[in-house]
Amino acid sequence: MKVIAFNGSARENGNTGRLIDVVFAELQKEKIETEKIWIGGGKIRGCTAFMKCAANRDKKCIINNDPLNGYIEKMIDADGMIFGSPTYFGNVSPDIKMLIDRAGLVSMVNGCLFKRKVGAPVIAVRRGGAVDVSNAINHFFFLNQVIVPGSIYWNIAYGMMEGDVEKDEEGIRTMKTLGENMAWLLKKIKA
Repeated sequence: MKVIAFNGSARENGNTGRLIDVVFAELQKEKIETEKIWIGGGKIRGCTAFMKCAANRDKKCIINNDPLNGYIEKMIDADGMIFGSPTYFGNVSPDIKMLIDRAGLVSMVNGCLFKRKVGAPVIAVRRGGAVDVSNAINHFFFLNQVIVPGSIYWNIAYGMMEGDVEKDEEGIRTMKTLGENMAWLLKKIKA
């Protein structure tokens, strides 16, 4: 089994990446393979609404000069996925939004490519707006028939400066429980 995580932070090793690592540690304890991909920094571009993905139905976006189609392939091959985002003005980072828009449309016009995979949002926040980030990511998962496990609270942790989330005991406990629940669910689905 494998879980792929997309880190949509502008900082590769910032708070969002650290939270993904906490979830991954729990998955790895259960012998689940993990891969984290940093998509921050403008690696992919936004949807241009050409709608060629709907006409072609080849599991690809027509835009082929960025790594998105490779990300879609990895999502198809994975059993689970995590979308990690910092909170930007009460919503997801632009990089996660571009992934949601393009991968989501390609999935839906191809018969829901991510159906019955396990998915979870992981969110870093300084103060407020994280629930909206969670909702945006979960909308992607729900519209693509992805199964979302819960935790002891929303999958958020508080911190401003790099590493601050590690001081949020409840946030870290939430991420650990998310990893445990995600591993349990993946094993039940694969049984």
